[in-house]
Amino acid sequence: MQSIDINEIRRPTGWSPIRRELGINAFGINAWTAEQGNDLVGEHDETQSGHEELYLVLNGSARFVVDGEERVGGPGTVVFVADPASRRAAVSLEDGTTILSVGAPVGEAYAPRVWEVSAEVIALFELDKVAEGRELMLASLDAFDGHWIIHYNLACAEARLGEPESAFEHLRESLEQRPQLADNAKDDPDLDSLRDDARFDELLAAVTSG
Repeated sequence: MQSIDINEIRRPTGWSPIRRELGINAFGINAWTAEQGNDLVGEHDETQSGHEELYLVLNGSARFVVDGEERVGGPGTVVFVADPASRRAAVSLEDGTTILSVGAPVGEAYAPRVWEVSAEVIALFELDKVAEGRELMLASLDAFDGHWIIHYNLACAEARLGEPESAFEHLRESLEQRPQLADNAKDDPDLDSLRDDARFDELLAAVTSG
């Protein structure tokens, strides 16, 4: 038997990575905590993952919106979203509101999603543990087939660590996979150290002109 306290594993972003901490492989499960007025669940759908999702309010109060339909609830409230294409979001109505989210695809084996690695890296960045975040991403590249978000975050980490050559390599790979990232890269403070290098503008120009 394993046991954890979601408050003790909570990241600065409000994310408690239950699945990662316990090594659960059958389904995704996480907790999210936010202050009043802040997002608990950013608006999204699960079209790519095919997941059904269930949300449970553990404490506080939250407002859920699913395909324009609103539901406000306190502790014990359950919101189930069966259709992966449904747009869903949740906002905290009280300081310290926590919700539990559970998801998995129907009729398929569950597989971890790349967003978990990205969320962990963002949490490490906020703690100024940039080198640790880079090691996590390097270890995850093969597992997620060189996903663009890992390459982009690697570029951010290496730019902050003063390693421009590898930063440009990963930035180029991320932009080749997802050209619309160029708009984000233009003003991303994590990439500030690359901005005076002529290769930065050349890379972004090549992507946007292509």
